[in-house]
Amino acid sequence: MTHRIDELRLESGEALRDVQVRYRTYGRLNAEHSNAVLYPTWFLGRDTDNTWAIGPGKALDPNRYFVVVPNLIGNGISTSPSRAATEHSGANFPVVTYRDQVRAQHDLVRTLGIERLHAVVGWSMGAAQALHWGVEYPESVGRVMASCGTARTTEHNRVFLDGVAAAITADSDFADGHYREQPVRGLRAAGRVYAGWAFSQAFYREQAYHALGFRSCEEFVVGFWEEIFVRDRDANDVLSMIETWKRGDVASGPRFDGDLAAALGTITAPTLILAAERDLYFCVEDLEYEASCIPGARFEVLPGVWGHAAGAGVNPVDSTVVDRLTRELLEQ
Repeated sequence: MTHRIDELRLESGEALRDVQVRYRTYGRLNAEHSNAVLYPTWFLGRDTDNTWAIGPGKALDPNRYFVVVPNLIGNGISTSPSRAATEHSGANFPVVTYRDQVRAQHDLVRTLGIERLHAVVGWSMGAAQALHWGVEYPESVGRVMASCGTARTTEHNRVFLDGVAAAITADSDFADGHYREQPVRGLRAAGRVYAGWAFSQAFYREQAYHALGFRSCEEFVVGFWEEIFVRDRDANDVLSMIETWKRGDVASGPRFDGDLAAALGTITAPTLILAAERDLYFCVEDLEYEASCIPGARFEVLPGVWGHAAGAGVNPVDSTVVDRLTRELLEQ
């Protein structure tokens, strides 16, 4: 399904014309319109990648909840550099912040007749969107579940993301974003950079990639990570998502003047902050601090070697814990 916005006024002051937010729903909205759960996508993720957490008997049970999964603007499904109006296409695509993303999502849910969401849940970039929802629309959010993601992108995180972007733009075929064919060498290099961060050192030491069906480290890096970056991807779309991630900060702008604790302190919804023990992007200390700034927030840590991917549904043990904690939040 598609939600259309004639013009989305961006935080930068620019206007993005003819915006299409593509989304998928599961279950039915009840008569009171009180059972809606928003479940945004993440970096390189698309709506179908969230299905692991949705289903009968799971926390996000479509027999109980109306689950709405909006695709991130810039992810190649919603309006993106690869599928934007002519003046915004390709390298001309403007920066879309998390605040812009949730503004478009708010417009979507209002159009669906939803005044107050039962919850917003998300992993990674989805977690950042959930926290932005809690700050920007506290009256519209019943609960916030943020897994392996932060309300403010750290400097360390931005340094990592600059390395991923540099791998893409260094490919001569990239041509400053005006390429005729995808810069495949750059995209594969970006996947190889990413491979060293999304899973922990212990994951590689224990060769846990065998659990994903790969016989060697090299086979895993090529067959899993490089393929993620080149399979049906557009380089400018990837860079757009990186820019959204890099600029994440619920405290930016005149309202909070950079005061992260003050911004997070305005969240009124019951909140679960879930960290992964060996997450190299969103480390435990950063998430624990953010949780301490949110009144009454619950903070939990996923143990194990899977790092950032612990919250992504790739490891059944972690997925069971994520499902249980999500269920407990939704039912309180």
